Amino acid sequence: MEQNARIYVAGHTGLIGSAMVRKLRSFGYSNILTKTHKEMDLIQNEKVKEFFEKENPQYVFLAAAKVGGIYANNTYPADFVYENLMIQTNVIDLSYRYGVKKLLFLVSSCVYPKMCQQPMKEEYLMTGPLEPTNEPFGIAKLAGMKMCQAYNRQYGTNFISAIPANVYGINDHFDEEGHVVASLIKKFHEAKVKGEEYVTIWGTGRPKREFLYADDLAKACIFLMDHYQENEPINVGTGVGTSVSELAELMKDVAEFKGSIHYDHTKPDGNPVRLLDIEKIKALGWSAKVPLEEGLRATYQWYQMNL
Repeated sequence: MEQNARIYVAGHTGLIGSAMVRKLRSFGYSNILTKTHKEMDLIQNEKVKEFFEKENPQYVFLAAAKVGGIYANNTYPADFVYENLMIQTNVIDLSYRYGVKKLLFLVSSCVYPKMCQQPMKEEYLMTGPLEPTNEPFGIAKLAGMKMCQAYNRQYGTNFISAIPANVYGINDHFDEEGHVVASLIKKFHEAKVKGEEYVTIWGTGRPKREFLYADDLAKACIFLMDHYQENEPINVGTGVGTSVSELAELMKDVAEFKGSIHYDHTKPDGNPVRLLDIEKIKALGWSAKVPLEEGLRATYQWYQMNL
């Protein structure tokens, strides 16, 4: 991307989008286009069309999405499928119609089959059913990925898709509807402040995940804009798996919580294992830099300062 390029970051107030803006600015990109949800609801086609017509972005990072953890996905499945389909459809289609040079669409590791072979290679996509608790979100994300591929084939666009591991960091939603790291930060902090004896965590603690710091993902996306041109999606992760129980113990130490951890086995676990094969992006010359404990401490520090 040229230093003076007009770069639109869709979803710039969220976890990933805000990290994207921070990194773009730190790399010297100053012509960054953003709109809050209040200024432009991406579900409304006419509003998005007015933006593209007026601002004429050259590059687009599509990080906007309705996201959440198991609880949110279970509770609002219709919202997850509808809102994500509409956001993606509007931004991808209008990027083509207004001549965007390149678009990067952020997918999600939940698009892989529930019982997928591990670590998950890009070619394993769509080889089996998705995990039921986040199927509506996963279906929407698969549709966005396929839409990018279809536009590339029919219209010759340069739209790429990246599949990140579980992302965490500052500006996340720190509540029961948030991602696992954010919800654990809130749980352990509040338990410490209230002097509670234990923290309850959904499921068995056995599921294994891969946790990627948002700033690392932002760097990867900028890297891919400059170094990746393929029609097939590409995984972005750390290559390190961590069980939910290991994560909880680590978060307990970071928050300095002195109580115990209880697991509610009546609640769903989600996918038993979800680890990405990252050989493809490693071969291009990129790797994650922020260790999990360092990222957790930075996120928790930010959380305490921004309660």
